Amino acid sequence: MADLASTRPDTPPNAAELFTPKLVTVFREGYHLADLRADLVSGLTVAIVALPLSMAIAIASGVTPERGLFTAAVGGLLISALGGSRFQIGGPAAAFTVLVASTVARHGLPGLALATILAGILLLGMGLLRLGSYIKFIPYPVTVGFISGIAVILFIGQISDLAGLKLASNPADILPKLAALAAAAGTITWPAIAIGIGTVVVMVLMRRYLPRWPGILIAVVLAALAVFALGLPIETIGTRFGGIPSTLPAPSLPPISVQSVLDVLPDAISFALLGAIESLLSAMVADNMTGRRHRSNMELVAQGIANIGSALFGGITATGTVARTATNVRSGARSPLSGVFHAGFILLFMLVAAPLARFIPLASLAGVLAVVSWNMVEKPAIAALVRGSRGDALVLAVTFLLTVFVGLTAAIVAGFALGSLLFIRRMAQAASVELHVPQVEEDVADDPRRAPYDPSEGGDPDIAIYRISGAFFFGAAASVGVVLDRIADRHKVLILDFAAVPFIDSTAASTIESIARKASRQGVRLFVSGASAATLQMLAAHHVGAPAIAVEPSLQSATQAARRSLAA
Repeated sequence: MADLASTRPDTPPNAAELFTPKLVTVFREGYHLADLRADLVSGLTVAIVALPLSMAIAIASGVTPERGLFTAAVGGLLISALGGSRFQIGGPAAAFTVLVASTVARHGLPGLALATILAGILLLGMGLLRLGSYIKFIPYPVTVGFISGIAVILFIGQISDLAGLKLASNPADILPKLAALAAAAGTITWPAIAIGIGTVVVMVLMRRYLPRWPGILIAVVLAALAVFALGLPIETIGTRFGGIPSTLPAPSLPPISVQSVLDVLPDAISFALLGAIESLLSAMVADNMTGRRHRSNMELVAQGIANIGSALFGGITATGTVARTATNVRSGARSPLSGVFHAGFILLFMLVAAPLARFIPLASLAGVLAVVSWNMVEKPAIAALVRGSRGDALVLAVTFLLTVFVGLTAAIVAGFALGSLLFIRRMAQAASVELHVPQVEEDVADDPRRAPYDPSEGGDPDIAIYRISGAFFFGAAASVGVVLDRIADRHKVLILDFAAVPFIDSTAASTIESIARKASRQGVRLFVSGASAATLQMLAAHHVGAPAIAVEPSLQSATQAARRSLAA
């Protein structure tokens, strides 16, 4: 059984097909020993990448490193087992560090857990309401702007660990944070800078010369060995957090009350919105790499369940992750079982290697996230948007600046609003109305089969033809209405050709209704030609029909009917 959307493109999927996990689809197709071996290898590869990255993201999010591992294990397991993508790898994401850190600063760990559970419920509801397909309507400049803004904030958040600074306070807002970093400039620890830069250099070299090797893990292990062998006086996971546990905690609910829910609800909405965007973006990346197609609504349902499960086991917000998903695909994954195995290997690493994690230097993890933040900034996309149009550049700039200096929710709302206005303006400019007199064809090649010239084909001063093209909606209704309103007294018949109009809305229908009334008062006969069934239905809903107008299937038939009307 192949992917449902590709086997029956003309048949809309039913609810059972929309909400079938891809893991079930894989087993229906047939799963063999070769697939199992490929998924085991890819799952191990992704787990090696995810292990240090999950801890680094957790620390950057203002929580202890094991919470990142809990998220990768529990959230990753549920996302892969229940999701609508074959190759999605779930876990903690760098894009969430700013939101999670600010939530922890305001509401503490119980508030973070409650916000994550609420976000899971919201994501679950979004999926069940089939809103997944609408996430793609967020304008591209908005996505690029807020991801780039998050990358900048993420990098700034790593400066203290990269430089070994001793901060008097660590504010969540960017301007106070920069002030705190500047005030602590005299506490720079040079060994920490060396370890951080060394980690970055190793990762860059590994990616360039040995791209199939786990560069993140190798860089972190080398940094830990250097700190241990040289006895460098820098902070490690052990000195700051005391190490990490080797098992998952027992599931538990945070304190819940009406007031606490209201307090964290804005954070939960931000988590859900960013989680939906990030996970579906990651699934689309996997689709582009493999030629498969994910089920967006099932993916949101899985994301919701994964966030609830992650919070119950002490984790943070989980989502689909682009880099780990791409690594999964490149490693030869065959099914969602690779993500399940990735979660199992994370748990195995915790069980076996937890005591060794205490030697990992924080400067090394900060170097890892510095590289991640650099890779998050889509440099070619930014250059293309800036070169493309001033409107897209404005949306990009506003979203970026609001993300950095105000907040993600405000940035997405403002960016989406600006993007929508820009789209409306462009659609309105694309709509046009032209007066065509006489009613004859443009120049054509000589054709001996063509009928002799007929004087009746020439222009008739009593007939005016207006050809409307483009989307006829509220953005264009005013300008089109102004043109149509100028019905000259010398014309006895007005033909409105809708053949090039894909759709109209109620504002446009109301405009036509006004034109029909004016034409009736002036004794002008009004014809509508080439209109689609949907257009005629919208006109009928606004009481635009016979006898006020006459409907013809084509401009030619409308012209002939107009001449018969004049002759009568």
